[in-house]
Amino acid sequence: MSETVKRYYDDSAEREWSRLDHPYSRVEWLSTLRLMDRYLPETGHICDIGSGPGRYAAELLQQGYRVTLMDLSVKALALAEQEFRKLGLQAEAYLCEDARNLHLLEADQFEGALVLGPLYHILEEEQRLQVIRQTARILKADGVALFSYINSWGVLKAGVTEFSESYRDPEQIYGYLQEQKLDENRGLPKATSPSPLKRSMRFGPAGLTFFLTPERKAFWPECRPR
Repeated sequence: MSETVKRYYDDSAEREWSRLDHPYSRVEWLSTLRLMDRYLPETGHICDIGSGPGRYAAELLQQGYRVTLMDLSVKALALAEQEFRKLGLQAEAYLCEDARNLHLLEADQFEGALVLGPLYHILEEEQRLQVIRQTARILKADGVALFSYINSWGVLKAGVTEFSESYRDPEQIYGYLQEQKLDENRGLPKATSPSPLKRSMRFGPAGLTFFLTPERKAFWPECRPR
């Protein structure tokens, strides 16, 4: 991922920790917790890839999981460690790495993985697929990975519903039926927003069994190694 993305999350570490307390973000927080409770194994070691300052990792630690955090932002990881100490929590490791460096981790060592942000900051298709493949590689045979991404159909639905005056141009609406490229002026630095159908095609070749869940204001895939 680019230095632009790294700098953005270094500058936003505090905001990312508190963001999920905002009323507008509670849907994301509660629906993600629901999916984690439904699909992750009852115990084990979870790798939180793109963990940010560790809000979901903290929740997992409080439930008794072992958790390794991996994020490209050193400031986000430092904040996670600081907040965990306040809560009396301790992660297995804090790895300051780009998600594209998952090859550095040993294979078959995690019961579960969260990949809740990296895919939409990796603009090259092959690199996104490689992250999915490497996630499958680090999971044990019955492991589960939860992936999230910015769903262009979900963005369109929310935009038309909540900001209808900005969607009066038909060309703008049609654009959201295809993959979108985002930047700092459109919500996130160096990000991509594909359609659910295009995204679903990426998991099979990575050796994962794919489940598509229409929750979290978008589509959320849960995957298991074959």
